Amino acid sequence: MPETRLAIDLTGGVLRVVDGALGGPMRCGSGGTPAGSLVDGKVMDAAAVASALRQLLARTEINETRALIAASDAVATFRVIKLPPTAGDHDVDGAVSRELPMDPEKMSTQWVNVGNGDGSRVVYAVAWDRALVKSIANVATMAGLEPRVIDLKSACVARAVTGPACVVVDMASNPAEIILIDGHVPQVWHSFKLEGAAGDDFGAAIAGPLRTVLRFYERRRDTQFDPSAPIFIAGEQMLASRASAALSRELEHPVTHLPIPPRVPAEIRHATYLACLGLLMRRGA
Repeated sequence: MPETRLAIDLTGGVLRVVDGALGGPMRCGSGGTPAGSLVDGKVMDAAAVASALRQLLARTEINETRALIAASDAVATFRVIKLPPTAGDHDVDGAVSRELPMDPEKMSTQWVNVGNGDGSRVVYAVAWDRALVKSIANVATMAGLEPRVIDLKSACVARAVTGPACVVVDMASNPAEIILIDGHVPQVWHSFKLEGAAGDDFGAAIAGPLRTVLRFYERRRDTQFDPSAPIFIAGEQMLASRASAALSRELEHPVTHLPIPPRVPAEIRHATYLACLGLLMRRGA
């Protein structure tokens, strides 16, 4: 039997939890937080968020205490860096320092190899604010949990989607988020306030932010984003087919609703719990 794990999404004002294992039964739930306690993914009042989390776990009848946590990309910065195949770890450290200049008193960095398919050494580097990440860990501890892993939401989403390249528009988040994934690795994260959208006709409201993200990525050196890479809309509300077609013509990428990830039960609202599902797909921990 696959190991049951508890995944917690602390990236927005709404807490989301999933307890279970891929290919097996899952239990999930969501709940709000007190006003001002969790703002744009940053914990402002750890005690208040921890109390809301304890209540959510009790309502959902979850007893697992070892927690995997998705944190907002607002608490960190990441870069995907290409280096010559002969680059050593010292070279990687130097490149990360140049790409992610930071205050060592406040920030920490970590990098991992993510592939060398085109002959380059490719690393995924993250710099995070230690105080902001500590406050996330404190929420778990104060809720009676043991935080095993704190992972960026963009990395969780990249794990959960199918295919090597796509753009995910997370409409369930507040503010909304766009994550561009290429080579199975998150490349760009962008958040934006959804203005003037109503019902299933929100295509015009997301066109501008999507265009910004695509242009930003396509201006990078050594990148060629596949025009067949889909734009996935993740949210409870489906985008109207007419709006999807218009958005696809405008951005020159297919636009469709986010498909359910492999080995996830059909009854799970996968778009809502996408970050949690990506945590459950994480190897180790």
